[in-house]
Amino acid sequence: MATEGASEQSLLQGIKDFWSERFRILDSYHPYLRRETPLPSWSAADVQEFIASDPLHGPVLKKTRDAVKFLAVGGIVGGLSTAAFAWKYSKSPHGAALSLGAGAVFGMSFGQEIANHSLQLYKLDTMAAQVKFMEWWQKKTQGHF
Repeated sequence: MATEGASEQSLLQGIKDFWSERFRILDSYHPYLRRETPLPSWSAADVQEFIASDPLHGPVLKKTRDAVKFLAVGGIVGGLSTAAFAWKYSKSPHGAALSLGAGAVFGMSFGQEIANHSLQLYKLDTMAAQVKFMEWWQKKTQGHF
């Protein structure tokens, strides 16, 4: 019985190691996500203050925030168009609802790709800019400025 628990524990650890190796991107956000006390919410004015104060990461964060508009528009257009198409041809409420959800996800994906190419986000390190903002916000809220 004890060896069964140990083997199950090692299996779970192996699975955790496997997926953590593939999602190393989350390691950058680890200090900000798993805190005893969460960081306070920030406003758009706080983000603008960071953008103005950091000449390297500020413009990158601004472009990243602009890309969210593409995602939102893509999600809305994709969701509504596929739901309308499904409703027009099937008159099925659950089919239209599923089409709305799937279309929104696909539209957001297309919106992300459009933003990636039109704003040339593929040339920038957007994750570093977001992590720098989180560091800046942590220091500011703890009074280190």
